[in-house]
Amino acid sequence: MGLENNKEAFDIIGDNHIGTSSETPMRDDAFKLNESEKIRLIKQDVQNIMNTLGLDLTDDSLKGTPNRVAKMFVNEIFGGLDPQKKPKASTFENKYQYGEMLVEKNITVYSTCEHHFLPIVGRAHVAYISNGTVVGLSKMNRIVDYFSKRPQVQERLTIQIVKELQRVLNTNDVACVIDAKHLCVNSRGIRDIESSTVTSEFGGKFKEKETKREFLDYIKLETKF
Repeated sequence: MGLENNKEAFDIIGDNHIGTSSETPMRDDAFKLNESEKIRLIKQDVQNIMNTLGLDLTDDSLKGTPNRVAKMFVNEIFGGLDPQKKPKASTFENKYQYGEMLVEKNITVYSTCEHHFLPIVGRAHVAYISNGTVVGLSKMNRIVDYFSKRPQVQERLTIQIVKELQRVLNTNDVACVIDAKHLCVNSRGIRDIESSTVTSEFGGKFKEKETKREFLDYIKLETKF
C-alpha cells in the first residue's frame, strides 16, 4: 500500500471515529520522560503551532497559553495515561448479603476524541452484581474518570471501564452504558449539534435479556431530590 493509500485509510479511520484496539495505544517508552520534561516539550510544540497560525505570542493574553496547554495535557485531560494515577479501588466483604444489582448512573464523562483531540462529554451508567465483595461508590466514579482522561474512542472507554471493574470485583457481572456528545461531530465536519453516541458493554449475567432490561430500566428512572 502506497503512502497516499495509507493516508486515505488513516483519514477514513479518523473521520469515522473508528478505534483499532480495546487497549489505549501506548509506546513501550511512554514513561521514559517525567511530567516536567513532557510539559517542557509540549509547551514548545504548542508555541510552534501558535506561531504557524500567525498568533502574536508577545500578547499578554497569549504568552502563557503554551505552558497552560502543556500542563493541562499532562496533569489534567490526559492524566489517565499514567498508570500511577489509577485509583486504588479497595473492596469490602458484602456482609449485608445484598444480592441484587447496584447501579451508579449519570456519572459525568469528560474525555477527548483521539482522532481530532476535541472533547467528548456525556454520562456513564455503571452496574455490577456482587460476587461476595463490594466497592465504594465514589471509586466507580473515579474509575470512569481515570479512563476518560485519555485520548479515547467511546467504544474502548466503555470496555475499559467494564474490564477494570471486573478485575477489581472479581466478577464478570458488570455493565456500562455511555451516552455522550462528540464535539468533533457537533462542532466540525457534519456539525450536528443534536446527535449523541451511545455505547454499551455487558458482562456475565448482564448478557441475559431480563437482567439487561432491568439495568436499562433503572437508567431511565428520574432522580429526584
